[in-house]
Amino acid sequence: MSDLERAATAIRTGSLVVYPTETVYGLAANALDPTAVERVFEVKRRDRSKPISFAVPSVPAALEHVNASDRERQFMARFLPGPVTVLCRRREIVPDVLTAGDERVGVRVPDHDLALRLCERAETPITATSANVSGRGSVRRPADLDSEVREAVAVVLEVGETAGTESTVVDVASGTIHRRGALADEIEAWLAAH
Repeated sequence: MSDLERAATAIRTGSLVVYPTETVYGLAANALDPTAVERVFEVKRRDRSKPISFAVPSVPAALEHVNASDRERQFMARFLPGPVTVLCRRREIVPDVLTAGDERVGVRVPDHDLALRLCERAETPITATSANVSGRGSVRRPADLDSEVREAVAVVLEVGETAGTESTVVDVASGTIHRRGALADEIEAWLAAH
């Protein structure tokens, strides 16, 4: 069985996986499984009031889990796949624990072949959060993973070093950039023009 298959199986059975993206290494769990999501919070020692985004292999897959406005759909068509997290109204299938009870959820379609293949093979949205203990730096090389994270995951999908710039987090509805990262200037220009 390939590492990719082992990783997808691990996610389907509630385990955690480290995976590469076009930004930094991410920590994946089944984003629709509250127990698996809870485990992500535990491993990262992340504050439960801070929501976690999810990643899917395509915009149509994203739209199965969020109610997106026309403007949000236009934005997704322009910037996804890419290093961008789009906040949209979640559908009921998305659990409270993922969004910290908020009605909106961050959506990622990574611009990274292995990340996309993992999303497809897992057959569920996966958590899209950096593979580090909260407060410590994001990880661009598997060798730099925190021991707590490495010990908690079933599989580490390794591809060497990632690009390292975090995704830009955008609330298209309000035209707000919550975190400036990759493509922030381009996104700002799009929001102003649309």
